[in-house]
Amino acid sequence: MGTQCEIQLIATEHKQAKRIADIVTADVQRLEGLYSRYKPDSLLSSINQVAAMGGRITVDEETAGLLNYAATCHQQSDGLFDITSGILRQAWRFESGQLPDEQLIKTLLKKVGWDKLRWQAPLLEFPLAGMELDFGGIVKEYAVDRAAVIARNAGARHGFINLGGDIKLIGPRPDGTAWRVGIHHPRQRQALASTLALHNGAVASSGDYERCIIVNGQRYGHILNPKTGWPVRHLASVSVVGEFCVVAGSASTIAMLKEEQGPSWLEQLALPYLWIDVHGNSGGSLAVADPATR
Repeated sequence: MGTQCEIQLIATEHKQAKRIADIVTADVQRLEGLYSRYKPDSLLSSINQVAAMGGRITVDEETAGLLNYAATCHQQSDGLFDITSGILRQAWRFESGQLPDEQLIKTLLKKVGWDKLRWQAPLLEFPLAGMELDFGGIVKEYAVDRAAVIARNAGARHGFINLGGDIKLIGPRPDGTAWRVGIHHPRQRQALASTLALHNGAVASSGDYERCIIVNGQRYGHILNPKTGWPVRHLASVSVVGEFCVVAGSASTIAMLKEEQGPSWLEQLALPYLWIDVHGNSGGSLAVADPATR
């Protein structure tokens, strides 16, 4: 998953917890093997090889479900959540510490756009050669949700799954009390912006602090607007609580992409949330609610 992952399970016997953890880990590794853009033998790499040539491919039911969810996110975000925008990372190489060539961004933008491909399950077609898909904004959260279900079905009743800060709780703590879930502050590396008390559900966050460069005092994060090719610059972080991690994750990312309209869009979702903008202002139901009531 390209990030730190943690599974914590509380069981009567270590052997039972180890057995469940092994099953969960195997499924997370399975999903990474299918959808990682870093693995040349992954299903996603095969899809992108077809996309590069402008061809078509028939996908399995699980991949079709992810594509359908991506289509829903694209529609709900007015085109801002777009899994074809990963190609823009060819311009944004954050390890270089330099801003990309603007002409390169313009060239890549011609190959960005969910509406440029044709999707009718199970057939995925790329009429325009040179496109690329990236499930990075969906698969990790989907893996979290699956891991929690698998763990529960295998007998786990208390614990949590944490894949790179995307968290799903498996019931409350053994004594019935809430888990304490910290939300990182986007500008203070060792500080928490908030601590939530949750008995169940999922928490996901998006922000401009995970991968970024600072040029002439201006921060450029890795969340890119697929219409401009440039990073969002209004919100520093968004955290959302929901029943499913995949929903919380896509909601937090869409809010980041909506910039000034992000807070009002979040308010319409009726999910608990916290936003912090680049000036340090914050808001949302999680910013004012008493943790003991959740």
